[in-house]
Amino acid sequence: MPLVYKICPRPLWREAEAQGEFRGAPVDLADGYIHFSTASQAAETAARHFAAQDDLLLIAVETDDLGEALRFEPSRGGALFPHLYGALPLSAVRSVVELPLGADGRHIFPDSFPEEVAGR
Repeated sequence: MPLVYKICPRPLWREAEAQGEFRGAPVDLADGYIHFSTASQAAETAARHFAAQDDLLLIAVETDDLGEALRFEPSRGGALFPHLYGALPLSAVRSVVELPLGADGRHIFPDSFPEEVAGR
């Protein structure tokens, strides 16, 4: 049961909770799919696309629950990134945790996240 991760501003996630599904952030809507990261990609995604942003959440999603709508496609440097073509059902979400900024400006991943991945 592998997981993929979505970094999301808290207000946008709260909207999704109220609606019962997550349809995506503005970049997702523009690209036609919801961007996710694997565990090994999440820290770089946070640094590259969410630098110095606070009030973020790290959403862990069960890949098996997404079916064929989840595709791993080449992106940055040819790496395969998970993209969801369709809305994210909240039933696929395994955890929602804060992703605060540290004093150094980097995001602090939860203790449950793999240490080598989070840069600790």
